[in-house]
Amino acid sequence: MIAILQWTTLAVCGVLAAARIPSALRGESRLMFGILLLMTLAILLSIQGPYLAIDQALGGINLANLALRFIIFGAILMVGVRVARGFGAQEALRLITGRPGLVALAVTGAAVVLTFLMMDTAGSSAGLEGVFAKDARNASLVEYYGAAGRLYPAYVSLVLLPTMIRVVRGSLPALIRAAAALLSVGAVAIALSLLSPVVPPGMGFLRFIVNYTAVLCYVLGLALIWVAKLRAHALPRRWKSNAAGATPD
Repeated sequence: MIAILQWTTLAVCGVLAAARIPSALRGESRLMFGILLLMTLAILLSIQGPYLAIDQALGGINLANLALRFIIFGAILMVGVRVARGFGAQEALRLITGRPGLVALAVTGAAVVLTFLMMDTAGSSAGLEGVFAKDARNASLVEYYGAAGRLYPAYVSLVLLPTMIRVVRGSLPALIRAAAALLSVGAVAIALSLLSPVVPPGMGFLRFIVNYTAVLCYVLGLALIWVAKLRAHALPRRWKSNAAGATPD
């Protein structure tokens, strides 16, 4: 089940990223393409086979996992900027790109790097499962490392959540409100990931479900915004075409 969820999420992200290549080459919505590309890379690095191959090429010390954390930071930062700008949420944009957001990013980034350097990371293992199993010290550090990596995405998601809720309750077109609803679910899922350390070992699959639900909801929400934008641009062209072809009675 988990493997199906992983590969399905990778396929969705990859297809949407590929669909954005032509417009990105024309200089249109490059931020959206960047988000989809980073999310595709993040999902790729969370799957065991690709992770092991990439990490072995990097020296076999789980540098791929450290790269994954910062890829996620980059993706969530771009999501925050894209959504806040798109909905005119100036306060949310300030909290993400201003001093509070920069401090949150710097502190969590430093915590991730510090805990990574304190671990014995030798031996590639997806999810750092091999590192966790080495001894109690490394197991604790893996938990701290994971907690630090979840803080910044949760911060950005919670900053965006009030804006998304207002849009869902508003009177914008149905596609936009549906996109905001998906983004809201994604934001809540990321916030819930903070509870990962208290999930019982026997229910570890819930961590995967929460994480991949967040990614899918964010990606599909952004895709709906894109579709809504295309429809909005198509309507004036269609109206002009109909007007040009009309004849007086």
